[in-house]
Amino acid sequence: MAIRHYQPPFASTSSSISSTDLFKPPKLYLSSSVRCNISVASKLEPEPHPVFTSVKSFAPATVANLGPGFDFLGCAIDGIGDYVTLTVDPLVRPGRLSIAEINGVDKSSKRLSRNPLWNCAGIAAISVMKMLKIRSVGLSLSINTCLPLRGGLGSSAASAAAAAVAVNEIFGGKLQESDLILAGLEAEAKLSGYHADNIAPAIMGGFVLIRSYDPLELISLKFPPEKNLFFVLVNPEFQAQTKKMRAVLPTEITMSDHVWNCSQAAALVAGVLQGDLVGFGKALSSDRIVEPRRAPLLPGMEDVKKAAMEAGAYGCTISGSGPTVVAVTDDEDKGREIGEKMVEAFVEKGKLKALAMVKKLDRVGARVISHTSSH
Repeated sequence: MAIRHYQPPFASTSSSISSTDLFKPPKLYLSSSVRCNISVASKLEPEPHPVFTSVKSFAPATVANLGPGFDFLGCAIDGIGDYVTLTVDPLVRPGRLSIAEINGVDKSSKRLSRNPLWNCAGIAAISVMKMLKIRSVGLSLSINTCLPLRGGLGSSAASAAAAAVAVNEIFGGKLQESDLILAGLEAEAKLSGYHADNIAPAIMGGFVLIRSYDPLELISLKFPPEKNLFFVLVNPEFQAQTKKMRAVLPTEITMSDHVWNCSQAAALVAGVLQGDLVGFGKALSSDRIVEPRRAPLLPGMEDVKKAAMEAGAYGCTISGSGPTVVAVTDDEDKGREIGEKMVEAFVEKGKLKALAMVKKLDRVGARVISHTSSH
């Protein structure tokens, strides 16, 4: 279990990277008390040259919150996520990034902006370019998103993570994992809120605990590799807007709810480290602060959770801000049975069509899939 301490880079303010931009005062802080007077770029060697002409990368879906861990716990999901292809493009002005195309399995992907300043992948890519002082070449980015927009599976974080990894790789992998997380967090902060419980596991893989935002400190939680863990993910045809889901949250809570949620979050972490799915699932299902406010906004949620537990799930909760609902089990076939019952509950009680899938934990995080050499 490793604790990682990160300092934030400069915020990107433009898709054009110039030497003067690199030394403007930072606009993204972890808080007003954090000093960011030296950029990551200033610690590096002069501008690196591309070592590849093209790089394809992948970043996994994520489940944030995990019940009682609102904004400080998350994990990566194997087998689903977003892909990006980054290319050195002579038709793009030096120091700039262009988004060539966006494809997706979901119709909502057509609403994603091709302006890199208003696209999570674009913002993260630009942030990495600034860290590396890239001014001599232009880059073109293609995005293939396999996650539903606003589906509760970290779609924006997956795109941002994949883009950050691709830019770093095409210039020889000069930056650390911590830099890439901060680049992705910058993208999340601009478009979906300042929270790291999607972007951190998307890049690091596995379970991640955000110990602190000021300064940013992340703890990787290792689930025992010999233990089985399957996530049952049920996504209904319903749009859950993150802003609306956050608006219903309380500004104050009782001491008893505070103590309860803290104990459940601690039990969840213990369950992860010990590979105790019974304890993990029990804690996952026990949030008294966030889920009770959000569940009424998701038609059929209470019945879906009940159906999952009655079908043998160890635990069940809303994934992120929804609408995906996640349950956990230690058997893949059992997971399919649980998913079927959850889908039935969404149809019968929530009057919503839904799809279920059973996935493992992604232990790797964002990675390069392929590349084309520049030589």
